[in-house]
Amino acid sequence: MVLKGRKIVLGVTGSIAAYKSVLLTRLLIEEGAEVRVILTETAKQFVGEITFSTLSNHPVISNITDGKNWNNHVDLGLWADAFIIAPATAHTLAKMAQGLADNMLLATYLSAKCPVWFAPAMDLDMWRHPATQKNVRLLQSYGHQLIDVEDGFLASGLSGKGRMAEPKNILSKISESFSTEKGSLSGQSILITAGPTHEPLDPVRYIGNRSSGKMGIAITREALAHGAVVHLVKGPLQVDMPDHPNLHIYSVNTALEMYEQCKKLFPDMTGAILAAAVSDFRPANFSKEKIKSSSNFQNIELEPTRDIAEDLGLQKQDNQWIVGFALETSDPVNNARGKLKRKNFDFIVLNSTAEGISPLGSDENQIEILFGNEGYQKYERKSKEAVAHDILNKIVSILNK
Repeated sequence: MVLKGRKIVLGVTGSIAAYKSVLLTRLLIEEGAEVRVILTETAKQFVGEITFSTLSNHPVISNITDGKNWNNHVDLGLWADAFIIAPATAHTLAKMAQGLADNMLLATYLSAKCPVWFAPAMDLDMWRHPATQKNVRLLQSYGHQLIDVEDGFLASGLSGKGRMAEPKNILSKISESFSTEKGSLSGQSILITAGPTHEPLDPVRYIGNRSSGKMGIAITREALAHGAVVHLVKGPLQVDMPDHPNLHIYSVNTALEMYEQCKKLFPDMTGAILAAAVSDFRPANFSKEKIKSSSNFQNIELEPTRDIAEDLGLQKQDNQWIVGFALETSDPVNNARGKLKRKNFDFIVLNSTAEGISPLGSDENQIEILFGNEGYQKYERKSKEAVAHDILNKIVSILNK
């Protein structure tokens, strides 16, 4: 059992989904973990302390003091191998993001030195609200792991995304994290590209694409969580950047600038994840003055940009690896396999355009991973953070062979 002997703090906040945390406690105990439960005062309105204390075989902690003794949140935070907050309400997420500590759960959270996982639970409009999404991204930038909400019937009577993940799915995520501990990316220096490139036509216009950079930044966060040193070469994008001592950021605008930066960095890297949507073409001529609408300008002559992936594939040494990406609209698998072989990738991530849904700009993605031995693995549609988790775990498993 992967979790045998692991010390886990389970924080439960005030949501109807708190009943699921009872089953989660039982599952953790059955896997051999030692569990301490912290309930907020509002959580006690949904579930009783005696249930959790019976299952965990330890008293439930709710307050800094219990009337006689002081519960040391610092010691508890240092004791834990993992801190799971499930359910995590919108209110608690906001407090975590801002570093507030007005209850025992939050005080312990701020003292924890272990990996932190949070499983949100709320109504669908609360989940989609920009403030909630900003708080989730901020917590992920701290290196915390999101256990994404699930789709289904909600307590409000509505149906949609907002349900806390099922306990068995939370257990699977935690177990998977501990099972790949030995195969982390500690000691790896990884080049990651993210976002679009902008190819200027004149001082105010450019040719570009709809890439938001969300996938590349999600991969960056996941690589940092696996212990890698990340060299991120990013195009122009409007996504919150992680704040981490192992992250080095290089901002570029054009495909040529990205090519030159990647070519300079790659010889010192152990691997590369090329998630950027690099422009394939650029204007052959740049106008130093804004092109006037009255100029009868009708045609834009284009020329190809440098192929970053192909050039790095040619440079790749035996002790290096490269993961590439493909987005195809026709015969996707065969076209992606051709790109995999032609560019000397170790594996390629094929973005789905099923049902006309493009991952560009979206918060979700559905991928297939194709390997050089003609093998492949298909994944369900999920958040880009969860997709990044799948990709990095696949890299770790390959490196451990």
